[in-house]
Amino acid sequence: MDRTSRGIFFLRVVVGGGFLFAGLDKFFMLAGGTPFTAAGFLKGATGGAWLGSTGVVNPTHPFWASLAGNASLMSVIDTLVVFGECAVGIALILGLATRFAGICGAVMMALFFVANWSFATGPFNEQFMYGVIAGTIAFVGAGAYALDSVVEKLAITQRIPVVKYALG
Repeated sequence: MDRTSRGIFFLRVVVGGGFLFAGLDKFFMLAGGTPFTAAGFLKGATGGAWLGSTGVVNPTHPFWASLAGNASLMSVIDTLVVFGECAVGIALILGLATRFAGICGAVMMALFFVANWSFATGPFNEQFMYGVIAGTIAFVGAGAYALDSVVEKLAITQRIPVVKYALG
């Protein structure tokens, strides 16, 4: 295995571990406290920040705050966040449906980035970096030591080209 494949493998597993830990932390309340809900974040942390600003600077804040006010929708959003983080993390760690998982991770982080809209320390925050890395993994594929390489050899995968592409 060449250095590039090892590098992609390492990056994929580390980012997958980050996604998985974030989901497990919310699900099992590893940090203690109350059960996870995104309502507090959507209501209070989506005002955004800009260098030297004190007011709401995120033009999408009213949208996120309105979501936080809908209890039945918040139940769905909370489930999607936890499930999405765990699913993307497991898929990236295993190298299974890597392109699909990378795209899902990048979209999730893009939504978090827009909701957070925090530029107080510059535009390159955690959500931005996770999104770029997940998108890059989706672009380059699984790398070495991935279940995608096993699944793509199956007869059914050979007959359905879109499945083969989603694998990576």
